[in-house]
Formats: sequence, structure tokens, C-alpha cells
Amino acid sequence: MGQDQEPEQEANAPLNVVTIEDIGPCKKKVHIEVPEEVIKTATDQQYKTLQKDAVLPGFRPGRAPRRLLEKRFGKETTEQIKLQLLAEASDAAIKDNKLNIFGEPAVDHETIELPAQGPMTFEFEVEVWPEFDLPALEGIPVNKARLEVAEEQVNEELDQLRKYSGIWAPREEGAACEVDDRILADVSIKLEDVDESEKLDNTDISVRAHGYIGSIPVEKLDEELVGMKAGESKLITVEVPKTYFNEEYRGKKAEISVDVKEVKWLKPTEIDAAFLERFGAATEEDLRDSIQTMLDSRLEAQARSEMAEQIYAYLLQNTSFDLPLDVVADQASTVLQRQYVRMMQQGLSREKMEEEMANLRASSEDQAKDQLKTFFVIDKVCDKLDVQVSDEEVNGQVAQLAIQRGQRPERMKEQMARDGSLGQFRLEIRQNKCIEKLLESAAITEIDAKDAPEKAKKTAKKKETGAKKTTKKSSKTSDKDND
Repeated sequence: MGQDQEPEQEANAPLNVVTIEDIGPCKKKVHIEVPEEVIKTATDQQYKTLQKDAVLPGFRPGRAPRRLLEKRFGKETTEQIKLQLLAEASDAAIKDNKLNIFGEPAVDHETIELPAQGPMTFEFEVEVWPEFDLPALEGIPVNKARLEVAEEQVNEELDQLRKYSGIWAPREEGAACEVDDRILADVSIKLEDVDESEKLDNTDISVRAHGYIGSIPVEKLDEELVGMKAGESKLITVEVPKTYFNEEYRGKKAEISVDVKEVKWLKPTEIDAAFLERFGAATEEDLRDSIQTMLDSRLEAQARSEMAEQIYAYLLQNTSFDLPLDVVADQASTVLQRQYVRMMQQGLSREKMEEEMANLRASSEDQAKDQLKTFFVIDKVCDKLDVQVSDEEVNGQVAQLAIQRGQRPERMKEQMARDGSLGQFRLEIRQNKCIEKLLESAAITEIDAKDAPEKAKKTAKKKETGAKKTTKKSSKTSDKDND
């Protein structure tokens, strides 16, 4: 609980009385009392200004008596004075008490009256950034795995190239659906508290663990659909996560009817001359050599990525604070945007990006909280280490990305500015610089890949496919970092 006063008022003038109350994780209630004399001073000033400009019959400009101004403009002027005092008092309370809030304070001015006598009191709630202490940042223990490309990885990469070059083909009549297939289906979605069902005809559904039917995320979708055949139907009941980015579906129960019309599988292309030419190879052996070289170049980046994940884990395990669920949910769209930017930086294919985005949208409440918590911790570390990002660094990264995607850098930057991803791009660069700085002072131990903990192995594989945890940034902080 705290009390503060407005410093910009004249000497000896009465001061607003501000009281701040903790009402939950990252939430505070601000009580403000604006003294009668402050109201009187603001009222006198408002009528002086009005008197200079008002034109009333029978009076020269600036000569109309106040009682006539009050009679003619009283209601409108009182409302203006009230709004002015509410804005000034709330802004001063936040500034003077150093409240780092999300967005702007929501003051319900319609329920507040400017009293004819006595003080004006009002209150509002704000969501604030969490307060916590950082752990030691020097000598963070990190393991670096010694990685080597195995023949199996070359084969897997070649198989992926064949799949990316393949076509979706119908399975034989009567064949059952398998994992990673697609089904063509007519779908009906009935949300609780919604009278009419949503009809989706000839909808493509990807059969995977974290998938979608229409706009509804379905956990273990593969278990629901594997084994189904054309002509069969199924009713699936799900509860949409409370942290889902789309408020229309958030936290609701949905009954989904699926009528399968066709089952399709991704048929890999053959390794023929056309396929080899597409990747600039004369023979299959040439292509395998190129894949080997490419995988070798990834190893150091993969090792760094795994070490970065250990830094994230260390910071999360050694900081403690709570976050309200509504803050997590409200920032879900920003989390998605940051993940999308990160995958663009990694040069993932559009198909892989869509798959990873589906996985992220279907993430649990605990995962969403971890992502948001990670952001707050890293942001505070960046501030402590004075990690800054220049416009030149942003332009350079955008140029590299544009080259990868065959676009002009200036055009890509304009596009990112329009869709809001440029600010997130800057945050991503800042976060990467922060991790690199922590790794410079980390206590790194080299180990064989086979000796790495199972969790680290999974992390490395996850990072290789671009499924790295992400966090959110409020619009206020984006503006701060862009300054």
C-alpha cells in the first residue's frame, strides 16, 4: 500500500490523496481523492478560458458574467472538468508511484460525479508487470553436446525433401486413415451457449496430435481420426482452452460432427532427374553430399540453441512470481506473432510453420504461462545487462530474411511494419543478443551427445524444427524498445 501526491501542482496547493491496494497477482486497485480546492481551481480556470471565447447576446467577447456561462454551459463544462481531473489524477498516480502497467487505466467516468462541494473520489484497477528478483547471471552452468551428423539424419532429410516435393493422393477405396494423413470431411460445430451450428463442407483436416477442425483446436486429434474410412462419421467433444487466442471459442465446450468423404496421404516423389535438378544435383550421391554439408552447418547453431534453452530453464527455475490467467489469455495473439517471426528467421517452410503454429495454438495453460513468464524474466535481464538493438541491426536482419525469401529488403520491412511483426522482430533480436551475452559468461561443459539428459535431447530436436518457446510483449513495451 502506498500514498503519493502530484508534484506538478503549485506550491502550497492541496494534493491528491492516492492509496494503492494489492488485489491479486499483478493486479492493483488505485483509490484517488481529489480535494475540493483542486476542483475549484480547475473549475475557475475552465470558466476563465470559456469566458474569453464565449459569445453571448448583449455582451462583448470576454465580458459575459460567469453566472450566465454556468447557466448556459454548466453541464458541458462540468463534464469537461471532470474528465480533465480524472485523466490528470490517474496519470499522476501511476507515474508518481512508478506503476509499470499494461495498457491504459480503465476509469469508468460515467459512474463518477463531480461534486458541488467536497472532494471527488474514484478508483480503478490496473494490471502491472510482476516484481521479482533475478538470480545470479554470471557462471550459469551449461552443457554443450558434441554433435555429429549420422547417416540416418541424411536419410531423414532426403525423405523430407521427397515429401515436400510429393502430392496428396487419395488412399485406396476402403483404406483407413493414418497419422499425418489428411481427410476431406463435412463438419458441423455446435458451441455451448450458441443456438446455431457452424457448417463446414469439404473441409481439409490434418491428422496429427495437435490439430484443428475448422477453428477449434483438438488435443490428440490423431487418436480421434486414425482408423476412420471414407463414409464413416464421428462425434468429437472438446473443451477449448481458456487461454485460446480467439475469444469467441475461449473456454467453451464444443461438439464436432465429422463426416469423412475422402482420405488422402502425402505420396513422396521419386528420386529422378527432375527431382535432382530441382536441388541442383546431378546424382543422388551429389544430393546426399549437399545434405551432409547443410546438416554439418546446422550443428553449431543447434548446439547454441540447446545451450540457450538451458539458460531459459535456469532463469525460470530460479525466479518466482504469479501471473493472472486473463493476462496470459489476452496476450495469446502476440505470442503467436512472435513465434511466427522466429520461424521466419529460421527459414522454415510454410507447411512446417503452419504445423508448428497449430502446435502452439493448442498449447496448454501451463505452457502459455511459461512463455509469458520467460518474456518477463528475459526483459528484466536485458535491462540489467543494458542490451540494446539499433536500427542498423534490425535492417541487417530484415535484409538477411528478405534474401532468404527472395524479396526486396525495403518491401519486406514495409510489410512487417504493416502487419505489426516489425516490433516483435526487434524484440526477438534483443532477446537473442541477451542470451548470447549470458553464454559469454556461462560455465560451459562439453559432453557427448549420448550423455546429454533426455530433456536436453528433446529440446535440441524441438529447436531444430523451430518449436521454441515464445512470450508476449505489451504494446507499451514495444513502444519503449522502439524509442
